[in-house]
Formats: sequence, structure tokens, C-alpha cells
Amino acid sequence: MPKRLKLTRRFPVAMTNDAYRRLNRFAQEAEISPDEALTFFFEHFNSIMNEDNLNHRLNLFKAELAARKA
Repeated sequence: MPKRLKLTRRFPVAMTNDAYRRLNRFAQEAEISPDEALTFFFEHFNSIMNEDNLNHRLNLFKAELAARKA
């Protein structure tokens, strides 16, 4: 029997406009809410992410953080 989707945890999230638009676009294309999209990403993180690509992109993002904050 499938587990019922019960969104019981809430947390404030700050993100860039680009990230917010991309999340909403993904949710709309998948015909789910943005909350459900985030839940999907985190519950299935290991199966949808390529570890090599993730590490590479994370390192690039970290290198750009200083410039983004300035």
C-alpha cells in the first residue's frame, strides 16, 4: 500500500528568482505543487542525482558564492 503524502514539516526557504521559477516550472510540468516537487526531490535524491555531476556542480557553485554575495 502506498504511503500517504502528508506534508507535516515546514521550513522557511530562501532561493534565487531563477531557482524559484525553475522549481515552479518543474512542478507545473509534472502537474504537482511546488511543495510536492521539493518533497519528491528530497525523498528520491540519491536515485535522481548523478554523484559525479552533483559534486562537480556543487564545487562550481561554491566557487561562485563569493561573487554572488558581493
